[in-house]
Amino acid sequence: MKLGTYDPGSGPRLGLLDNDRLVDVTALLSEQRTLRDAQALLELGPDALDRVRATLPRAGQAPGVSLASARLRAPVLRPPTVRDFMIFEEHATGQGSRQQHEAWYRMPIFYFSNSLRIFGPDEDVPFPTASQRLDYELELGCVIGQEGSDIKEADAMSYIAGFLIFNDWSCRDIQRDEQQVGLGPAKGKDSATSLGPWLVTPDELQPYLRDGQLHVQCTVRVNGEYWLEKGRGGHGGQAQHTWGSMIERASRDSRIVPGDVLGTGTVGGGSIGEAIRKGYAGARFLKPGDVVEIEVEGLGVLRNRILDKADPDPNYRYRAAQLPPLPTLGEAKDYVWKPRS
Repeated sequence: MKLGTYDPGSGPRLGLLDNDRLVDVTALLSEQRTLRDAQALLELGPDALDRVRATLPRAGQAPGVSLASARLRAPVLRPPTVRDFMIFEEHATGQGSRQQHEAWYRMPIFYFSNSLRIFGPDEDVPFPTASQRLDYELELGCVIGQEGSDIKEADAMSYIAGFLIFNDWSCRDIQRDEQQVGLGPAKGKDSATSLGPWLVTPDELQPYLRDGQLHVQCTVRVNGEYWLEKGRGGHGGQAQHTWGSMIERASRDSRIVPGDVLGTGTVGGGSIGEAIRKGYAGARFLKPGDVVEIEVEGLGVLRNRILDKADPDPNYRYRAAQLPPLPTLGEAKDYVWKPRS
């Protein structure tokens, strides 16, 4: 199944994608309270997705809206938590330009992102006023479907309600300052995360799920121009760690609940620095008006436009340090990255 949040003008509602329509899940389940997103559905209990699946034969007769007219929102509007990992070696090592600490190979590392700045498909994203270097990050994400603690990797996949595209917008100048003092990223990731367009249940993605990883091909376009093409990185199956290991690490001595979002970190080639090193002539940091499209097999296209800076304050105190210029195309490398042996 593909589930998505849409707003018919009276507030957000959870929809089931049925051909070219979004069917109102609240009506399908005859719920008394409006199910405003996937989290509200999952909070009904561990059998919530099965209940929706049982209604599929009559989805065509249920109320809904045409997909063409729907205003889509993020599948989860305000996740309880957003944990973002870094499990792709190509990104973690800067395509082999630096050595990663041994702890990275030993365990899935994550930080907590901001669950209060979630954007959905085709929503405009404000350009952070304190940054000069805005980057996208092509990631895969999952949404937790049931509560748990101290979950073993072998049992973890049953806790995933579905998968989605995760764009971790990053202020690279602010992030660099934070990481110089060993306490980042935080403010550099504070302004926006985009999720969507759909929450796709694991049964629909079985052709891509092998060995605890999602073997999907990913691409990036900026203003219609490819900054990551098929065959030049962007493969979800090249991760160092599995989805199960991420859940095991997140839940150890802690707790996960329905609606929690876990991101993989940047898929190889899925950031601007990597696009430059791969030789994409147009690659540069983002500007107002840019349209970023991330496409992932089985998950759809997540598209956002960057807005102008809103009321920038020229006297703002906490500006990032000046960074050196980006490498020119002649200085960049165009090569196929290979994992360490």
